[in-house]
Amino acid sequence: MDSDAGDPTTPGPPAGTPRPASGLRALVVEDETSLARVLGSYLEREGFETTLAHDGLQAVITARDVDPDVVILDLGLPSLDGIEVCRQIRTFSDAYVVMLTARSEEVDTLIGLSVGADDYITKPFSPRELMARIQAMLRRPRTSRAAEDQHDDLRFGDLRVDVLGRDVWLAGEPVALTRTEFDLLAALADRPRMAFSRRQLIDHVWGQSWVGDEHLVDVHIGHLRRKLGDDATEGRYVRTVRGIGYRMGNGE
Repeated sequence: MDSDAGDPTTPGPPAGTPRPASGLRALVVEDETSLARVLGSYLEREGFETTLAHDGLQAVITARDVDPDVVILDLGLPSLDGIEVCRQIRTFSDAYVVMLTARSEEVDTLIGLSVGADDYITKPFSPRELMARIQAMLRRPRTSRAAEDQHDDLRFGDLRVDVLGRDVWLAGEPVALTRTEFDLLAALADRPRMAFSRRQLIDHVWGQSWVGDEHLVDVHIGHLRRKLGDDATEGRYVRTVRGIGYRMGNGE
């Protein structure tokens, strides 16, 4: 690992710098420098070009400069906490965000996910477990078999989902979704008559090896509904199926 990788004043390669051979960049935001270096080392072994930051404000600046594919983000940070860092990063990046937390209270996890984190892991944890989760996220299918076969956009009332192009429009206006939000919507839209359980959605989006609180699906569905101007009562685009999970609405 480069000797200056752990220096929070070193933002990594400037914007526009060609990506490494793997095509992947990672940003580790952790104020415990020894842990940050360990995580950075593991990421580099997996082929990531890795940059470290040790406080929240520097993390936001660095994320703009580096344009990472994956952000490993500690919840407890100086200057800006992880929740605010995630909120700001989400205004300009759709990178996968994995939040690290030393707190086991469910509310912290849910708050973190509600601002756009894709996954979370509670300290202490194995770096190998973290790497496995990251690799599972990166292996998510980016197209569906049905979409490839029909080459058509999927439409539900005013909602249009282009699975191949990964674009969403509502009443002709583009909707900015995170990667996880889009993947959930695409899974539902691809099989609109199917009621998915939380576990089925996790298997589809996070991977079958994912282990954790399955209610993280509810948080992402809630965030997706807000962006679509939908709610659980109306269920125009995402319907709650009592005792099972969720299915796609018809847009009415």
